[in-house]
Amino acid sequence: MRFGFALPQVGSIAGAEALVMVAKRAEDLGFDSLWVLDRLLWPVNPRAPYPIGDGSLPVQYKNVLDPVETLTFAAAHTSRIALATGVLNLPWYNPVLLARRLTTLDVLSGGRLRVGFGIGWSPDEYGAAGAAWQDRGKRADESIEILKKIWTTDPVEFHGNYYRIAKSFIGPKPVQKPHPPIYMAAFTPSALKRVATHADAWLPVGIPLSGVGAMFDGIKNMAKEAGRDASALELIITTGVEIHKTPIEKERVEFTGTPEQIGEDVAAARKLGAAEITIYAQFLPSGETAEDLVTRMETLWTIAKQA
Repeated sequence: MRFGFALPQVGSIAGAEALVMVAKRAEDLGFDSLWVLDRLLWPVNPRAPYPIGDGSLPVQYKNVLDPVETLTFAAAHTSRIALATGVLNLPWYNPVLLARRLTTLDVLSGGRLRVGFGIGWSPDEYGAAGAAWQDRGKRADESIEILKKIWTTDPVEFHGNYYRIAKSFIGPKPVQKPHPPIYMAAFTPSALKRVATHADAWLPVGIPLSGVGAMFDGIKNMAKEAGRDASALELIITTGVEIHKTPIEKERVEFTGTPEQIGEDVAAARKLGAAEITIYAQFLPSGETAEDLVTRMETLWTIAKQA
């Protein structure tokens, strides 16, 4: 099982020094991937609650570095570790321009890009991005089709409901063939079908491990119905982690507690057949530094490898 770690892209810690420190140490330790998220703004009076936890938006989201540029910067300071988006909210972006940005990252990193997509949850962010909320799923489907065409075909021609490309050569192509791996976060029926039809891996977020197995089996069944090789689909667990000195006895959230309790959750994910666990531990308490995050990362690496 692989292990990924999220870069310090959010909050007061976000900056060049922290990114270099964490990226280099993660690669030295043996982590398989570095991850970023996609947040556009922190609404003062949000129109929708945050879909994880008690509905409160983390204060760290008031300060967020752009995901693609953050990965590009990390790529320049590493040589082996994969670079993953977890996730880009696809309907916010023009797919042709996004294809060029992602291809550039894959080329400059020597083929290390992993592309995670979602459609987001915040109407406030959609409004700020100038993106249509009502047909976001259909736009995402069309964008994925365009990205794959641009990455694999020359000349490219596309005439859809939302986007059009006149017959053109669009290069360069990604280093990875036929294209970088595509991951998708999803939990609604239509989004799960999108995973089964288009993705190389499913990224469940905020779903208890007890429910992940059955949902993943459902995705693989839909993939078979679509004529795909379901066995090639990967499960990538995305989780926040909190380390405690004493055990949490009641109502424990998965991947929180003592190192032993977190290790049990890692083992449970392995038993489910997860190909990778991505750890988001960059939501630091006030006053903590990049050095504190590196220390936490080292502890989590030990837990992960011993589980």
